[in-house]
Amino acid sequence: MEQDNGKSVMREGNLEAPTRHAISWQDPAYFDATAINAELFRVFDICHGCRRCFNLCQSFPTLFDLIDNSSGMEVKDVSPSDYSRVVDQCYLCDMCYMTKCPYVPPHPWNVDFPHLMLRAKAAKFRDGKTRFRDRVLASTDAVGRLAGIPVVTDIVNAANRNGVARKVLETVLGVDHRAHIPSYHSKTFRKGWRSQDIEPVTTPGTTGRVALFATCYGNYNEPELAADLAKVFYHNGISVRVLDEERCCGMPRLEVGDLDGVAALKEFNIPRLAALVDEGYDIIAPVPSCVLMFKQELPLLFPDDERVAKVRKAMFDPFDYLLLRHKGGQMRTDFKNPLGKVAYHVPCHQRVQNIGLKTRDLLMMVPGTTIEVIERCSGHDGTYGVKREFYEDAVKIGRPVVKRIQDAAPDHFMSDCPIAGHHLANGMSGGSAPISRYALLRRAYGIE
Repeated sequence: MEQDNGKSVMREGNLEAPTRHAISWQDPAYFDATAINAELFRVFDICHGCRRCFNLCQSFPTLFDLIDNSSGMEVKDVSPSDYSRVVDQCYLCDMCYMTKCPYVPPHPWNVDFPHLMLRAKAAKFRDGKTRFRDRVLASTDAVGRLAGIPVVTDIVNAANRNGVARKVLETVLGVDHRAHIPSYHSKTFRKGWRSQDIEPVTTPGTTGRVALFATCYGNYNEPELAADLAKVFYHNGISVRVLDEERCCGMPRLEVGDLDGVAALKEFNIPRLAALVDEGYDIIAPVPSCVLMFKQELPLLFPDDERVAKVRKAMFDPFDYLLLRHKGGQMRTDFKNPLGKVAYHVPCHQRVQNIGLKTRDLLMMVPGTTIEVIERCSGHDGTYGVKREFYEDAVKIGRPVVKRIQDAAPDHFMSDCPIAGHHLANGMSGGSAPISRYALLRRAYGIE
């Protein structure tokens, strides 16, 4: 937004494809409070004059309400102390950047709203102002290892199902008692993993040998997610290897602005993944946020690390990988069971990868299957949807998706993001439960 005699003037937006600048978080100036507030003011003024993103996350309604309720109804009349209210509502989905904002780079106004929110979150974290609750929720490895101890697992899962215990958790930690919290398993995916020897067949763009990054969620919370994925890949003649060791991808820590924590996780995971790429492996992960972390966020945080770039090039969404195999004549299409009507929610972190609707395209190959595609935010968004102060907003954001699923009356409903699927199910009546895309494909193939 340009200024003309103190008033915002709309100019023609950018029509070129958006590009992303590297994040200069290792420069001390990145954390300078004065510079951050100046950039927040500049970007908020542009958003105020545009308001195209009013119907995305709650960051924008929060911003516009602050402006509209101020004395002069301009950004300059909003106290900088209130900027954090906008920042806290951002869950880094990237949808404003990728689908809405006309002023993203290479436009000269250089608006990158999500990464500006990340900068403000990072300064807050470094200043020690991030809540203990948020630090705990971002420590997925530590929580998973503790909750995965057999005796502890039973206690944690029982507490998650107990209304009184959940209200205590809400009071102590600020986790809303109505939010879905995933179960934990003492027999994790990695503990139950049994490899198979398969002679891989290459195709253009794939080696036929994949390293499976199981993710925290696929290992501790829903081990059948990674297991179903591995079985589908085996069925298609793809050799699957699970990493000997892995840590969280870093997305939960990115969400709270813990960039040093992201760097530590990167230093653990990237050398191991890069070594596997050197051995001829492609890399897959069952959760879109983890794929996005390796394909976009880490390369922007560490633009000069050749190993990060190597992993980025080798990282695939599993269904994108299968469709590449299909183009090369190496994906089985001898489906045995129809899937009927499937309501398919496309999560934000899948959409911003710009790979298209690969899940829809693949499942549509199954005879007797129709897909109702829903491209709208679920409202879960990492840990946002479990926090007491944001739970009602998360439900509100996801309500249109819930309505479309219920109106479709599907045989199955699913989301590429399993956590989003459970959040949506939590908003439905009748005990509906989501199914993963890997379980659906396994059912279509008739794999035991």
